[in-house]
Amino acid sequence: MKKSIFLLISLLFFGIIEAKQPLVLKDIVSGKYASRGIREMRSLPDGEHFTMLSEDRKSILKYSYQTGQVVETLFNVDKARETKIENIQGYLINNTGTRILVWNEREGIYRRSFRASYYDYDVRRNYLKPLSETPGKIMSPLFSTDGRMCAFVRDNNIWIKKFDYDTEIQVTKDGSFGNILNGITDWVYEEEFSITQLMSWSEDSNFLAYVKSEESNVPNFSFQVFDGSLYPSSYSYKYPKPGENNSQVACFAYNVETKDTKKMEIPLEENGYIPMIHFTENKDQLAVMTLNRHQNLFRMYLANPRSTLAKQIFQEENPYYIDSDWVQNIKFSKDNFIYVSEKDGYAHIYLYTITGVLEKQMTSGKWDVTALYGFNPTTKAVYYQSAEESPLKRSVYKIDTKGNKTKLSKEDGTNSAAFSSSFRYYINTFTNKDTPAKIAIHSEAGKELSIIQDNAELKKNLADLDLPEREFFTFQNETGESLNGWIMKPTNFNTGTQYPLVMIQYSGPNSQTVNDRYEVAWHHYLCNLGYIVAAVDGRGTAARGQEFRKCTYMQLGIFESDDQVAAANYLGSLPYIDNQRIAIWGWSFGGTTTLMSMSRGNGIFKAGIAIAPVTDWRYYDSIYTERYMRTPKENFTNYDLCAPTKLAKQLQGNLLLVHGTSDDNVHYINSLYYAEALVEAEKQFDMQIYTNKEHSILGLNTRIHLYTKIIHFLEKNL
Repeated sequence: MKKSIFLLISLLFFGIIEAKQPLVLKDIVSGKYASRGIREMRSLPDGEHFTMLSEDRKSILKYSYQTGQVVETLFNVDKARETKIENIQGYLINNTGTRILVWNEREGIYRRSFRASYYDYDVRRNYLKPLSETPGKIMSPLFSTDGRMCAFVRDNNIWIKKFDYDTEIQVTKDGSFGNILNGITDWVYEEEFSITQLMSWSEDSNFLAYVKSEESNVPNFSFQVFDGSLYPSSYSYKYPKPGENNSQVACFAYNVETKDTKKMEIPLEENGYIPMIHFTENKDQLAVMTLNRHQNLFRMYLANPRSTLAKQIFQEENPYYIDSDWVQNIKFSKDNFIYVSEKDGYAHIYLYTITGVLEKQMTSGKWDVTALYGFNPTTKAVYYQSAEESPLKRSVYKIDTKGNKTKLSKEDGTNSAAFSSSFRYYINTFTNKDTPAKIAIHSEAGKELSIIQDNAELKKNLADLDLPEREFFTFQNETGESLNGWIMKPTNFNTGTQYPLVMIQYSGPNSQTVNDRYEVAWHHYLCNLGYIVAAVDGRGTAARGQEFRKCTYMQLGIFESDDQVAAANYLGSLPYIDNQRIAIWGWSFGGTTTLMSMSRGNGIFKAGIAIAPVTDWRYYDSIYTERYMRTPKENFTNYDLCAPTKLAKQLQGNLLLVHGTSDDNVHYINSLYYAEALVEAEKQFDMQIYTNKEHSILGLNTRIHLYTKIIHFLEKNL
C-alpha cells in the first residue's frame, strides 16, 4: 500500500501524470480554444484548382484539389511591376484567369459592406496599377463574363472599367448618399437579406443589370458618438422600422455598346423587395426575384434587357413567410433551375425547367435540407446538406433525377462542404461536440484526398484542460412537444450536491443553439466556477420542419419564452439542480427571450442577463420584423403582447441589462425605454453600458469586462 502511494506521488512529481489545467477566461475570449479554419478558398473555372491568400497576405496561391499542394503563385506584391503595395486583404479573379483585382485599406460601412483601394493586376504582363484613376475608394467590383470589363460602385454610382482600352465609363449619375443607391444595397437589405451588391452581367457581356434603390423617404435614425470632445457628434443613417417606408427599388439594364439604360418592366408592389437578380446562360434572360412586403409571396420573372418585357415564370405563396435565403440561393443552368421550397412542410429541393415547369421533387421526407451547394447540369446531380439523420447533426449528400442518393460525408456530427466548379471535388469541414474542425479535400465520391486543417495543436491544448462535457437530452414541454437540449456539469460534479443553473439560449427563428458541433465559450468557464449550464432549443428553431419553425408567426417571443420556462421547470426537477437558483442569459433575440421569460415565468428565474435585447418590435427593422410579425397596424395586439416593455410590471427576478451605445442593429433606445418602464414599475435592476460599442460589443478587454460583470452578477444573485 505504501509503495503504491509512493509511486503515485513520484509520478505526479515528475510530471508523468499531469493535473488538468483550469480554464482561463481571457484564453477563451481571446480565441485560444476556437477552431482554426482556412483562409477564403475560391474554386477556379477548371474545377481542378482553387486559390487562397497566403498567411502574410502578400501572395495569391494556386492549389491542386487532387493533392492539396501549392502548384503556382498567381500574384505576389513584391514581384508585381509598376505599383508597390505592402499586402492585400482580398482578391477577385476573372473567368479567364487573365486579370486579378486585389484590394487593401478596407473601410467597413455596415456589417458586411466596405469600400477599399482596388488594384488591377494584369497576369500576362505582371503589371499592377489602380483600378481607377479617379480619387476615392470603391465598392463591389464585378467582372464581366468575358473578363474584359469590371463594374464597380463609387459614391453610389456605377462605373465600368474597360481593360482593353484602359477607360472608365460612368453608367449612373444620380447616386447620392441617403437618396439613391445604384448596384449596392441599403442597411436593411444588407442586414436581413445578407447582400451588399445587386448587379449581374449577361452571358455575352453586352448588358449590365442592376437594382436602383431610392431611400430618400426612408426615415433616418441617429445616435450619438462619444469621441472625447465636449460636444459629441452624431451618426445618422436610413433605418426603416415596421410599417415605415422602405426603399423603392427597380431593376435596370445598361447596354455597353449603345450606352443606353432601360428600366425592366417588373411588377412590384409598393415597398416590395428585389432580393436577387441573375442573368441566366441565355443572354436575353435576366431572372429577377421579387418578394411582397409581407414576404409570403415570391415571384420570379425573366426579363429581356433589350425589350424590357418581363414574363412571370414562377410563383410561390406561403401561409407564413418565404425563407429569403432559398430565394437568393437558386441555382441556374442553361435549361434548368433548382429551388428549395417548404411547400410539403419541410425544406426540399425541386428541379424546374428554365421556363418554370416542375420536372421533379429531388428530395423528400420528414427532415429539412439545410444548405444547397449546387447542380451539375451534365449529370443533373444536386449537392446539398441536410438534417436527415437528426436535427442536431448535418451531413452532405448528392442525389440525381433517378433518386439515387449518396451520402458523401463519412463522420458523425456537423459537416459542411464547398464544391469545386466542376463538382469533382469538395472541401468538407467536420466537427462534433468533442472535435474541433477538421477540414479535408474529398473526391466527388466522398474519398478523403488530403487534410488541410486538423487543429492538432488545439486538440493538444484541449487534452490538458479541465473541460466540462456537453451531454444531449430531450424532454417534453407542457403541450407535449419534444425539445432538444444540452447540459454541462462541473468537472468535479457530485450527485449529492445541488448546483445553481444558468440557461444559455438564443431562440430566434430558424436558429440553433443545440447542435453537435465543437465549441469552447465563456459559459464553459461557468462550469469551472460551480454552475451547471444548459441550453434548450424551443419552438421556432431550425431543422424540424416548417410547422415547428414557423409556429411563432405573428407572436414572436410567446412560445419561445414558454419553452424556456418549461425547460427551467424540467431542469429544476432534477435532483442535482437547485430550482431556487436558476438564471437565464441571452443576446439580441436571446436577450428579448430572457426578458419575456422572466416576465412570463411565474418567478422560476431568480436572475437573468439580457444583452442588446429588442424590447418592442416596433423599434426593430422592417424586413425582419414584418417577416414574422407583419406591421403594427395589422398586428397591434400581438405587438403589445410580445413587447417586454409592456410586460415590465410582470418581471420577476434580478436583471442585468447590457447594451452598446453605437448598436446600429438593435438600437440602444430599446434598453433605455425598457429601463424607464422598469423605473415606472418600481423595479430595481442592474445596467451596464458600453460606450461606442456596436451590437457585438467587441474588444478583448470589453468582452472580459462583460463576462466578468456577468459572473459577479451571478455570484451575487444565485
